[in-house]
Amino acid sequence: MAQLIMAQSELSTHDLLTHDLLTHDLPQAAAALPTVSVIVPIYNGERDLAGLIDCLLKQTYPIDRVEYLLVDNGSGDRTPELIQTAVIQAKSQGITVRGLQETDIQSAYAARNTAIRQATGEVLAFTDADCYPQPDWLAKLIQGFTDDTIGLVVGEVTAFPGKTWLERYAERKRLMSQKDTLAHPFCGYGQTANLAIRASALKEIGLFRPRMTTGGDADICWRLQREGGWQLVFAESAVVQHHHRTTFQDLRAQWYRYGRSNRYLHQLYGVKLARPLRPKEIRHTLTRWLLKEVPVTCFNLLRGRADLLDFAMTPISLYCSQARHQGQANANLPEEAREIAVFTENPT
Repeated sequence: MAQLIMAQSELSTHDLLTHDLLTHDLPQAAAALPTVSVIVPIYNGERDLAGLIDCLLKQTYPIDRVEYLLVDNGSGDRTPELIQTAVIQAKSQGITVRGLQETDIQSAYAARNTAIRQATGEVLAFTDADCYPQPDWLAKLIQGFTDDTIGLVVGEVTAFPGKTWLERYAERKRLMSQKDTLAHPFCGYGQTANLAIRASALKEIGLFRPRMTTGGDADICWRLQREGGWQLVFAESAVVQHHHRTTFQDLRAQWYRYGRSNRYLHQLYGVKLARPLRPKEIRHTLTRWLLKEVPVTCFNLLRGRADLLDFAMTPISLYCSQARHQGQANANLPEEAREIAVFTENPT
């Protein structure tokens, strides 16, 4: 045992504890890890819920240090039934899964607030129903809390290998990658698909704005950093996987929502809005695509250095850009959506 500790002498205490847990050399080290509440808001999640639950039950984080809170947000499918099945299945394995409900407000942020108020963990970890965390996701996410100044840790979101053109387009564009949101010019943030926050930090700055329908992840990360003074860390190796959109309708809805988020954050923080492309710019882009990009792609295709998707990249990007600008132009943050929910202690 002494030899092991000496070999690990250059590691931080937290790294050593994590190593001990994974190698089972010091089982008692688990008690030094923070307790965690994993929170998942779910609305009509029947299609993805089984895969998510399977991923949660396979997490390597010590089962006596974690609870999973699944919040049904007024689903009309079999989601409530599947949650209850998961509770029973997890109990048989000694894992704590709790089923909650949020039916007053149709919003993923309201559902998360409901779980936060019931959570017992020192750290709150968030993901979504259509996400599939890797087995070591939670362990690696929690490793990001290396000192008391860190209030939020952001993990990475990667795509499952795409089968359709639209999935492969999104994969190439790195849609959903946290590296893009962390590089936001106003202030970096993490999406709630893969985010962990100290519970004590939320006591200071409040919870999610429950009536926001998009943009709430940026809002809470910005409040934590700008008002609470908490530091943000990127844990790139803490990975959840995500399926990209497969239809133009769903892709448009995604980018339309991005536009609405831009407008809401502009109204809350004054962040710069994306400038819409003028008709002249659209014509120029399409002309350049037709006269230059298409011939080059044909040449590369014959040489085996391109595929058919390369022909469609520019038109799809224009389609997404137009959807985003329409969402931005049509959105207006309702006054009630400005309200920040108050942290209240677990009533139990």
